[in-house]
Amino acid sequence: MKNIFINTIAILTLLLMVNCSKDDYSFGSIAAPSNLSVTYEIIGKTTETPNGDGSGKVKLIVKADDAISYKLIFPDGSSENAPSGIYQKLFTKVGLNTYTVTVIASGKGGITSTTTAEVTVLSTFSDDQAVAFLSGGTSKKWYFSASEKGHLGVGPNSANTAENYYPHWYQATAFEKAGASSSSCLYDNVLTFSMVGDQLKYSLDNGGRTFFNADYLSVGGGSGTEDACLDYAVSGTKSVVLSPSESVVTKNPDAATQTRGTLMTFSGGGFMGYYIGQSSYEILSITDNRMVVRAVMGGNAGVAWYHTFTTTKPTQVVAAVDYTNLVWSDEFNTDGAPDTAKWTYDLGTGNNGWGNNEKQTYTSNSENVVVSGGNLKITAKKSGSDYTSARLKSEGKYKFTYGKVEVRAKLPSGGGTWPAIWMLGSDYATNTWPGCGEIDIMEHKGNEQNVIHGTLHYPGNSGGNGNGKTTTIANASTEFHVYKTIWSPASVKIYVDDVLFHTVANNNSLPFNKDFFMILNVAMGGSFGGTIDTAFTQSSMEIDYVRVYQ
Repeated sequence: MKNIFINTIAILTLLLMVNCSKDDYSFGSIAAPSNLSVTYEIIGKTTETPNGDGSGKVKLIVKADDAISYKLIFPDGSSENAPSGIYQKLFTKVGLNTYTVTVIASGKGGITSTTTAEVTVLSTFSDDQAVAFLSGGTSKKWYFSASEKGHLGVGPNSANTAENYYPHWYQATAFEKAGASSSSCLYDNVLTFSMVGDQLKYSLDNGGRTFFNADYLSVGGGSGTEDACLDYAVSGTKSVVLSPSESVVTKNPDAATQTRGTLMTFSGGGFMGYYIGQSSYEILSITDNRMVVRAVMGGNAGVAWYHTFTTTKPTQVVAAVDYTNLVWSDEFNTDGAPDTAKWTYDLGTGNNGWGNNEKQTYTSNSENVVVSGGNLKITAKKSGSDYTSARLKSEGKYKFTYGKVEVRAKLPSGGGTWPAIWMLGSDYATNTWPGCGEIDIMEHKGNEQNVIHGTLHYPGNSGGNGNGKTTTIANASTEFHVYKTIWSPASVKIYVDDVLFHTVANNNSLPFNKDFFMILNVAMGGSFGGTIDTAFTQSSMEIDYVRVYQ
């Protein structure tokens, strides 16, 4: 029993010593990698072909003590990370050439060591015609051939020779990815091939937004199950390597008519507009102004994507449209408060007078907003030294994309009054103004009687720099007039009494291809309304109806 007790005390003492000892957080010595060496194996090397089989392929093997990773830099300006120290490089300059490869070994704490190696290898593959077509000898721009069926498509990457050389599963229709689609940034892509010395280079300008395959949304910081455009800019010029394709299509009996057999590989993760985790594209066909490529989807070897490009950017011709199907309206035929199934309110003074130094407080009181005698009346009133009014909106009740909006209204009068009939992008909470977009169908200043403003606000054209025009009418505050917009994928047109006075061309870069909701209000003063007449007591905007057609 005594021995057991003593042993127990000893064990407890040992545990206390261990637990009370100071934690060792040291990382060990930090030193540059040493014994850095580079060897290489030429693919296809035999006694008869000591410089390789003409493919230009070389397997580089890098080793060093205390190295964590390696980076290889090639004389064409491209570079590749090789954590394992093994990388197969394709050298494409025709003939027997010697290349200087720079190798950087990284150790703990980011300390590096550098060496170089001379690699001599034979390349017999060339496709000078493809290079000439791609670059035009100097520089050439390419665009998705959006007007063609199948400009974007997908099919199987299999040995089935009847379906592996074209988008067997899906072919996009003409301009399918335009308009309100979440993939509408695809047609903004500009692909440029150019010659720098004897090296083919490539750059992609996508306006800062990339169309991602659903499997790769996380790369752009997104999530979900549908392909989508995300804010993801690309930059930098990539080197282009041409090599013989070894795809399943090249094994087909009719391969000569189904593929050119030339593979393009872009350095630095370059890609051709649609992100599928792939940097190598097989040229199926190419002429001076049209190109079809095929790429096996990264991470899914059973799927191949197809892109068709043209050197003349397609223009979508949209016929003039009108919308005649009444889909939502309020005729204001029931006296009392506005219909709660259609309208809600903004209340209070907002931030900095609703962002415009406005002087009114918005309420839902009947003295400021009421339906009476077949009209909605929004009344701005002087209340002591302050002002009250109302702002109705269809947010949470009704929103829409594209259509014709007609509002028959009589405007208030008095210096400082600022009535507005307008629409706001429904994503304003996450896509802050002016990114969400704003369509002002009608704005009026009591200080400029009978002058009607129609304005669009969006990035680059917001606030006092809005894209707007004016027209002058008679009796704006004593007679009813119809204020109208026709909003389509092609344009936003603004009218008074069916007279067009402002048109803005719509396109994929503008925020006018998604849901908006309606707003009706009368503000007082502010940056637009201006000086309020000291004699002002009250005035109303009367609205006979609001109608939306699609």
